[in-house]
Amino acid sequence: MSADAANAPIVTGAVSDEALLRLVEVVLTAEVYNQHPNLDLNDLPPSSREVFGVGGASEAKRPVAVSEAMLRKVFRVSDAAERLKKNPFVSYEEFGQRLRITALAEAARWFARKGGAPLVRDNPTLAYYYEQHDPVEGTSYADARRRNPKYEETKAYLERRISALLAEDERMRSALELCIISAPEEIRKRLDELVLTPEQYTSIEKVRTALENLAFLREHDIAEVGKFLFVGPPGTGKTSLALAMSHVLGMPIIEVRISMITSQYLGETSKNIDRVFEFARRLAPAILFVDEFDFVAKSRVTDDHGAMKRAVNALLKNIDQVSLIRTSVVLIGATNHPRLLDEAAWRRFDEVIEFSLPDRGMRFEILNKVMAGLETDADLDRLADETEGFSGADLRMIVKEGVLSALMEDRTRIFQSDIEKGVNLVLKRNVIKDNTWV
Repeated sequence: MSADAANAPIVTGAVSDEALLRLVEVVLTAEVYNQHPNLDLNDLPPSSREVFGVGGASEAKRPVAVSEAMLRKVFRVSDAAERLKKNPFVSYEEFGQRLRITALAEAARWFARKGGAPLVRDNPTLAYYYEQHDPVEGTSYADARRRNPKYEETKAYLERRISALLAEDERMRSALELCIISAPEEIRKRLDELVLTPEQYTSIEKVRTALENLAFLREHDIAEVGKFLFVGPPGTGKTSLALAMSHVLGMPIIEVRISMITSQYLGETSKNIDRVFEFARRLAPAILFVDEFDFVAKSRVTDDHGAMKRAVNALLKNIDQVSLIRTSVVLIGATNHPRLLDEAAWRRFDEVIEFSLPDRGMRFEILNKVMAGLETDADLDRLADETEGFSGADLRMIVKEGVLSALMEDRTRIFQSDIEKGVNLVLKRNVIKDNTWV
């Protein structure tokens, strides 16, 4: 449940037909789930997991139950139980204040007849039942299961994993303070929102293929897979792709900025690097995204600082100890300054992916995606021609400024003049950035 939903006022009085269908869906889901032991946690929609109180568990042990208190908490409806009790196929147990379906077949027919078909299509548990007993047009259990957010990709599951790690080893708490950890469901970036080069798409497909063939790769000791070095100027999508890969691979992502784990205390930087990599191995499967990679992994020849050399050696040692095949860790290093990297660091990445400034075709595609759904008379062909040298981040800033310019004049339609204001702002920013201040 979102924070907005949690803070929303509880609805009193009449409940809409749509809201009633949502409530019946949960009670119906509980009954079907309890009667079919072959269904598992990933067959339950997120709202049902929350009502059943299995958000922090590794499995939904049967029988799952629907309590009045949990319906009130999740759906923010004060009289949910009263509305449900009016249906002849729903019983209410005063002791425990629990609701359940008493006549599954009749309840299922009522649900479909009252307009529940769209909910069935997105609920694997119900899709399974209807596919077996009373088919609903356009409903497929396999499709519903594929679309349903996997429990292993939820924030609740990630928090349970982290709590277990801390219970086993309190030292892992220091690693938590050095990074940002997100479950796939928390990541807003999606692959279809990005404009990628063929090389970037291919790199993702390689990882997918490796995950589908882990046993074969382990059998033949082909382990150097899934270590990426993203190279390119700021704003070209390195971080965006790393985040989107969390969704693609269904893995939590651990974000680390090397500059944040360096320490003024002798030897502490090396220890911090060890802590972060050990945490990634213990949390696996996971993506470890190391931004500002060049901050530590500089040439050991040009840097005569002993502590820094030890930090570089610690980084190289830890890179050797992670592997998608052996430890289920995808490592992504990102740098804006590839020439600063130690040669030994280069050799440890099996994929070096370039992120160049977008060409004319990519600029047009980025603008199309960013402006999708906006009402505008802006000439995107012309804009793509005029923005040579702009990064993807620059183009998104242009559109953002154009939207704000229109809203400040109480408009939602974006004019060419609004977009031009955004272009001028980006140009001004770049001039300031390129100045040498004394």
